[in-house]
Amino acid sequence: MISTLRNAWKIPEMRKRIIFTLLMLLVIRLGSSVPVPYMDKNIISQIFQAGEGGLLQFLNLMSGGTLKNFSIFALSIYPYITASIIVQLLTIAIPRLEELAKEGEEGRKKINRYTRYGALILAFVQAIGTTFGLFRNALIADSSLQRAVVIISLVAGTSLLMWIGDLITEKGIGNGTSLIIFIGIVSSLPATIISYAQLAMLGVSYAIKLVLFAIIAVLIVAVVVALQEGERRIPVQYAKRVVGRKMYGGQSTHIPLKVSMAGVIPVIFSTSLLAFPQTIALFFTGSTPEWMIKYFTVQGSVGVWVYSILNVLLILFFTYFYTGIQFNTVEYAKNLQQYGGFIPGIRPGKPTSDYLNKVITRLTFVGGLSLALLASLPIILSHIFKLNINFGGTAIIIVVGVALETVKQIESELLMRNYKGFLK
Repeated sequence: MISTLRNAWKIPEMRKRIIFTLLMLLVIRLGSSVPVPYMDKNIISQIFQAGEGGLLQFLNLMSGGTLKNFSIFALSIYPYITASIIVQLLTIAIPRLEELAKEGEEGRKKINRYTRYGALILAFVQAIGTTFGLFRNALIADSSLQRAVVIISLVAGTSLLMWIGDLITEKGIGNGTSLIIFIGIVSSLPATIISYAQLAMLGVSYAIKLVLFAIIAVLIVAVVVALQEGERRIPVQYAKRVVGRKMYGGQSTHIPLKVSMAGVIPVIFSTSLLAFPQTIALFFTGSTPEWMIKYFTVQGSVGVWVYSILNVLLILFFTYFYTGIQFNTVEYAKNLQQYGGFIPGIRPGKPTSDYLNKVITRLTFVGGLSLALLASLPIILSHIFKLNINFGGTAIIIVVGVALETVKQIESELLMRNYKGFLK
């Protein structure tokens, strides 16, 4: 691996892209320390201490600590991600957007523009809810202009992150939006490890629990890697056909069906939906009602099981839903038949569609159930071991997924230049 990195560094273009990506990530971390004016950081810190282990801690983890610092990046990139998901779903429901998606590069640019407009609207709404709802006691602005400065600072921070994400995607290595989330989650790891180590020194029993949890976390990472890499290969044979004086077809290939075709999106959907009632309560009242904590959050004795069951069901539902959007078995069977391809032992047309639907249904169940268990297992273990673990299954899946995606892109760049890559 060190040799491969050395070879990659010797390539001028790769070196520039890697340096550019690292510099952009450095800019993001520096911006995370730029505070929003007219906000009392001491009061915000007290609010976080009062809600230790709750939704605030999770939101702060996913934003890379910017919410607790209430920096200009406090909203992070999540308004853009939410807008992207909404626009993607509307693309299926609205014929005009579906037409734009099929128009190629120009259509994608228009859809991306609509996504940005939606992200700015969501960021504006979220900035108002966070400032005047969740942290209203920390607001020390005396005039309407000062309050406007707070809102504009938060919206501008999200806009800057969107711009940096596009720059990384275009001129750097990996997907810019994914890397922004990745660096935010990973940046909190050193402080988390140090705090856990200090707690482990206070008692032997706590140290044993942490070691067991660390072992389980490593196993979760291994399962996530296997899940992301796993695929079912459906053999395809193309019939020979003569066009003019040339003969086409006759070759064999396969259809790679990923076990986790939906990726981490079902986990994000489920987490957002389950956090929505509590988030609304925080925006309007500044605190979560006791009944909601007891029955619908991971802090409640009953809520941790209700939350986990709902999380598993929602992840399974969204996995099937998003996989159905990505892989249309009817259209795929038609295209296969049009180009003279067929699955050995399966008749072209509807039988092929039914066979693909049967295979993808089974794979989706395995992938969705695995995602659900991975996302819920750390929550249950934290409750059983009485540990305040914020780095849960959702964060692990995101971190591992982004790391694999980035490594694959570097690998493909190296293979294009006849170098051995990371993956053996």
